[in-house]
Amino acid sequence: MAAEPGALAPIGGPGLRVLFVGINPSLRSAQVGHNFARPGNRFWPTLHAAGFTPRRLAPEEDGLLPSFGIGLVNFVARATRAASELTPAELRAGAAALEETVQTWAPRLVAPVGVVAYRAAFARAHAVIGRQEERVGGRPVWVLPNPSGLNAHYRPADFVRLYAQARVYAESLR
Repeated sequence: MAAEPGALAPIGGPGLRVLFVGINPSLRSAQVGHNFARPGNRFWPTLHAAGFTPRRLAPEEDGLLPSFGIGLVNFVARATRAASELTPAELRAGAAALEETVQTWAPRLVAPVGVVAYRAAFARAHAVIGRQEERVGGRPVWVLPNPSGLNAHYRPADFVRLYAQARVYAESLR
């Protein structure tokens, strides 16, 4: 997935355990040039607590993710204050680009973070959190909750449990 000027570049390549798919960068992430950089975002603490990384990484360390078998891309390169500012057409275009990236990188598991964005991107209105029947780029998909601090539907323990389930599943796909 090619990044537009000033956007966050994809992180990863072939051989990943998990390719996380963010919705789009926050204004803060775009400003500092690192993923999930907005204060209150729960991605980094959740990643560590769920067993993906041996320690809690800071947003500035997002380039280390491939050393842990993790990649990170976004459906949409355009930074916004809230994901609700994205259009369905932007998300669908992101889904098409994601298919190509996944076919090239062939991660064990594709993990979109945000069920509402996943539903819109792939026209899967009834998708729920967890493993999906459909595949992306020929690879299994596990939808996770959006770790944004704006998502009040999940407590920290819920994030850890759900992300850990995805990690265990990815590890079973050897």
